[in-house]
Amino acid sequence: MIKGEFVDAKIVLLPGDGIGPEIVEQAQLALQAIANRFGHQFSFESQMIGGCAIDETGNPLPDESIEACRAADAILLGAVGGPKWDDPRAKTRPEVGLLKIRKELGLFANLRPICPHADLLDASPLKREIIEGVDILFVRELTGGIYFGDSGRRNEGGQEVAYNEMNYSVGEVERVVRLAGEAAMKRNRRVTSVDKANVLEVSRLWREVAERVIRDEFPEVQYDVVLVDAMAMHLISHPADFDVVVTGNMFGDILTDEASMLPGSLGLLPSASLGEPGPGLYEPIHGSAPDIAGQGIANPLATILASAMLLRHSLNLQDEANAIEAAVASVLDEGHRTPDIAAGREPVGTTTMGKLVTDAIAKAS
Repeated sequence: MIKGEFVDAKIVLLPGDGIGPEIVEQAQLALQAIANRFGHQFSFESQMIGGCAIDETGNPLPDESIEACRAADAILLGAVGGPKWDDPRAKTRPEVGLLKIRKELGLFANLRPICPHADLLDASPLKREIIEGVDILFVRELTGGIYFGDSGRRNEGGQEVAYNEMNYSVGEVERVVRLAGEAAMKRNRRVTSVDKANVLEVSRLWREVAERVIRDEFPEVQYDVVLVDAMAMHLISHPADFDVVVTGNMFGDILTDEASMLPGSLGLLPSASLGEPGPGLYEPIHGSAPDIAGQGIANPLATILASAMLLRHSLNLQDEANAIEAAVASVLDEGHRTPDIAAGREPVGTTTMGKLVTDAIAKAS
């Protein structure tokens, strides 16, 4: 893939449902602008996932999509799901495709940065003085825990009972905590592990393993533990106190959605799902927003910023990732806003916002 300073990379696009195709298109254009500026060769291949894949093939993640992703250097995902596929009696749902691709590619860790832009602090539902200085990296375990444990329904005493099992092995905890430690060493050398060890045996194992990994492998890192219910409160009262936060699948799902509201808009937050070995998967944290799909008003910035994470983590192109992030920052500094973050300003549409970013990338060269 890498030949000296030249990078030849294959990127699979999974546009998905709702606004997914619109925002992925703008991120692809940003990546192409980076390739043009820095002299790389990126090839793009689109595949299906989610509801559109169910409609076309009956499968939310067709085998062809899986094989293309396995052969790629990185994967860029839009969004999946929508009311059309929400029938609880349906044989399969779009979200099954997401769980399956994580499992198939061994994407065991989700990285979600929460770093509000200075010009958008007043868009947050919290006071400016609480949001200032927030720079959190959540590391969520992604392929274990209750979402992947045994589940089902059974009859007990004439009543239907539903159950889900939460399981974690030592190895699953070790690898995600190790990744969090490595991330902390490149940041402020602080890791907070979140669990529910006062109630759950799974969390007691998690705590034992997490403590050992940080103590033995990252002695320079300041380590602390917070119970999940307390963490939910701390994120609202003093979020700037945290650096890297590592936690299990379900707790991470809930906490990262809570934290996503700190900047005031889901349209600005990217994420990365990583494993070893193999390609990483990059996506915005928001959903498919079917209510605005096709209207040309969706915010593409989270997906464009996800493409910056793609460059950084999968292609090891640090300067190129910084260039995308700088371009997004400059566009926001100039006052350009999509409707979700307009706050009284004249908004621009999806395509215009994407072009502003790609123009900023080109001008910076």
